[in-house]
Amino acid sequence: MPHLLRFPRETESRLDLLCQQTGMSKAELIEQCLGIGLDDLETQLHMEGASKRPVTQTSLDQLLRESGLGA
Repeated sequence: MPHLLRFPRETESRLDLLCQQTGMSKAELIEQCLGIGLDDLETQLHMEGASKRPVTQTSLDQLLRESGLGA
């Protein structure tokens, strides 16, 4: 599905340079960048979500009792 994207001049220049260096089209480079960026963003958001979960404090004695291994 086509999308219209507008980039700052610096980004356009960098894309043009990468196109020349790699022989890839702008569409290919943008697709690759977006895929990598989405993977990184998903990982970051999952990690942040995990850190927002409430942490329960369980003593070592309680863990040992519940496992049947200790006091």
